[in-house]
Amino acid sequence: MKQERKDAELAVRSWLAEAGVESVPGTRAGEYVVELPGEAKLRTGVSILVTDRALSVSAFVVRRPDENHEAFYRWLLQRNTRLPGIAFALDSLGDVYLTGRMPLAGVNTDTIDDLLGAVLSASDGSFNELLALGFLSSMRREWAWRTDRGESTRNLEAFRHLLDDERAG
Repeated sequence: MKQERKDAELAVRSWLAEAGVESVPGTRAGEYVVELPGEAKLRTGVSILVTDRALSVSAFVVRRPDENHEAFYRWLLQRNTRLPGIAFALDSLGDVYLTGRMPLAGVNTDTIDDLLGAVLSASDGSFNELLALGFLSSMRREWAWRTDRGESTRNLEAFRHLLDDERAG
């Protein structure tokens, strides 16, 4: 194994210890899988992969939207222009991920912290917007079902302003 790769893996393990973040081994050599806590999106699972050439990260954000595809994907592309070292990407099913890659020479605990901070900020900070853009009809149905039966709407409270207006209208 190249020395740069060993150093990068050591930096990842050091960052994990310093940040107090638990990890599990991924399925690939040099892969660490972590869960970062959030607020809007309660947790973001992140794969950190160290290869002979680079450190890469990949994090699931949200599944393929049910509706409003053009506005949903436009929002992602426009947001990409403001993201530091990461970008929104789609898998073959249309599910949304955040991905990033950096050369091994630049890997240290500070750059790992910056990269994972950007992933968490983008994932957590965009989650409710993406839900409102791509899943509003489903949320309206769930809101109606829950309110009609007197069920808790706690999981939809962040969207009350969109859902209450719809029921009143």
